[in-house]
Amino acid sequence: MHLIGRLAVALATLALTTPVGHAQQKPPLAELRTKAESSGFKSTSTYDDVVTFMKAVDEASPLVFYTTYGNTHEGRAMPMAVVGTNLKDASSASVKASGKLRVHIQANVHAGEVEGKEAALVLLREFALGQHADWLQSMVFLVTPDYNADGNEKFALTNRQRQNGPINGMGTRANAQNLNINRDYMKLDTPEARAFVTLWVVYDPQVGFDLHTSDGSAHGYMLTYSPPLNPDTSAAIMRIMTDEWFPFVTKNMKAKHGLESFYYGNAATPGGRGRGRGQGAPAAAGSPPAAPPPPPAPAGPRAWATFEHGPRFHNNYVGLRNRFALLSEAYAYATFEDRIKATNYFMEEALNFAHLNAARLKKTVADADRERIVGVMEATSARLKRGGMVEILMGDVENETNPINGAVMNRRKDVITPEQMVDMMWFEPVTTETVPAAYYVPAEATKAIELLKSHGVQMRETGELPRSAEAFQIDGNTAGQTFEGHPIRKLEGRWGAALERKPAARWLEISMNQPLARLAFYLLEPASDDGLAAWNYLDDQLKAGATKYPILRNK
Repeated sequence: MHLIGRLAVALATLALTTPVGHAQQKPPLAELRTKAESSGFKSTSTYDDVVTFMKAVDEASPLVFYTTYGNTHEGRAMPMAVVGTNLKDASSASVKASGKLRVHIQANVHAGEVEGKEAALVLLREFALGQHADWLQSMVFLVTPDYNADGNEKFALTNRQRQNGPINGMGTRANAQNLNINRDYMKLDTPEARAFVTLWVVYDPQVGFDLHTSDGSAHGYMLTYSPPLNPDTSAAIMRIMTDEWFPFVTKNMKAKHGLESFYYGNAATPGGRGRGRGQGAPAAAGSPPAAPPPPPAPAGPRAWATFEHGPRFHNNYVGLRNRFALLSEAYAYATFEDRIKATNYFMEEALNFAHLNAARLKKTVADADRERIVGVMEATSARLKRGGMVEILMGDVENETNPINGAVMNRRKDVITPEQMVDMMWFEPVTTETVPAAYYVPAEATKAIELLKSHGVQMRETGELPRSAEAFQIDGNTAGQTFEGHPIRKLEGRWGAALERKPAARWLEISMNQPLARLAFYLLEPASDDGLAAWNYLDDQLKAGATKYPILRNK
């Protein structure tokens, strides 16, 4: 029986077991409904709705602990539920002491994509009703349903108009700073992203879900998904995700619910990008996805192209932390109710796999943390890789009128057309560099050091540089396209230039023999397309005419 369907049985059981003396007092969970459910799926939950629901679940169940883990730009406390058996409290110490697989479920980073928020609340209610007891034997959960709480409160009927509901409106893509939090996991410009990395440093989840709603192509899938996409991700983690985990999810969603699912993508011209979560996605707050045009008759095969490889995105960032990342994208043109169901089915099957393989998932993460990558060639930038042909299920939509404001929405038609497309779902390196034994950051680079520490990168202070330390000679230094206030800097050059030795100075040594070596490498390398230099954290040291990168390395 699926996640939502089991609710009726559980509620009936709860009613039958209520003591006679409490006949006049209704069990709290018997009346507890999400805003989506209570409105007939016309509305989505406000911030207050989310907090009230989570606190009610906390009060009703000894398995659930309500807490917060940071504050938004506008000062809202960011809600979190910690769920597990035999937990003393919601602290990281209690969670880690359980010894179980730690799973973080996050939703609503884009607050117009609200299905994950509602699905996460349903899951919390099910835990409180005693469901998923098997999962709780092997896993402990951190659930953050309303990540972009400020954007969630900016309800408007004009947000994501072509999406099929909720017809009473939804929040904005951006946060209150008008920044896209799902591009902020490296630079940490938002308090929400800083709260996220603090949560990950303190609780150290081994699995991270990020629940979204799609933009772009009218395809035939009720939900698409993605693992980490950065080429530097642990190969062992990727093998489990692509060879076992996602095939398990796809097979069981089809067998149990008749729903098609596949890797995230959009139909595109080979060599270009599909619309959606990559460069073609609307980035401004409230920008609706455009109506998907009817597919033209292409001269040659189209490509099924994914989004970006950069760790500024959640799934790629989590991958560079040596953790399993599962991005889900409910289909925007299915009904609001169906999108919530599809998201819950995805979580159910993904967590069934995690439960069956919990010990192996923990071991794979621990092995990745211990893996030595010094001397290995890793990517500092990447491009879409052209693969072979793959069958993609395309769909169609029809217009539907929003009864509230008369706007046109798209509605999924029950049509599926297989199409052979070029596989462009993965990335290959463009530029690479050998991982050194250590980097040396000058103590005066305080902004860079603070960012590295925020991410949990280990370092130690030293006044001595090894004689073999190298500098990076800068041949090209440009600040190009501006993204969210950052003129993205691009450095070109080479390591190995003669080091001018300086008198006594303070340095922070960052060993690459540490669990976060992959993430540290991507932040520290001068040519990285998502690192300290790119995001202007070293601009004070990279003034016009600078010939040396301020961070040194020792091979």
